[in-house]
Amino acid sequence: MPSFDITSEVDMVALRNAVEGANRKINGRYDFKGSDARVEQAEKLLTLHADSDFQLEQMLAILLPEMTAKKIDVRCLKHGDVQKVSGNKVKQELTVRVGIEQEQSKRIVKLIKDSK
Repeated sequence: MPSFDITSEVDMVALRNAVEGANRKINGRYDFKGSDARVEQAEKLLTLHADSDFQLEQMLAILLPEMTAKKIDVRCLKHGDVQKVSGNKVKQELTVRVGIEQEQSKRIVKLIKDSK
C-alpha cells in the first residue's frame, strides 16, 4: 500500500500581517477610541484584549475576515474561554492549530485502509 503524508500548516508571516491589519482597523474605529482593545501574537497563540464582551465579539468580526483575506483558514483557530481580567476587562486566547491531532489522524488512516 502506498504511503502518503497529510500536512496542515499556517503561514505565520501572513498571520502576523493579518494581526497587524486587524490592530490598525481596531485603532481606527470610533467605537474603540480610548479603549485598551488589541490583538497580541506570541508564536501560535493570539490573545484578544478588550474592555467588554461586546468589544471582544467586534474584534473577532475584524480579525477573522483579515485572516481570510490573507488566505488563512479560520478553522485552524481553537477558541479559548473568555476570561475576566480586572473590572470589566476581558481577554480570550486563540490557539493556532498546526497539523492533525493523533486521534483524528488514526481515524483517517483507518478509513483509508478500510476503503482499500
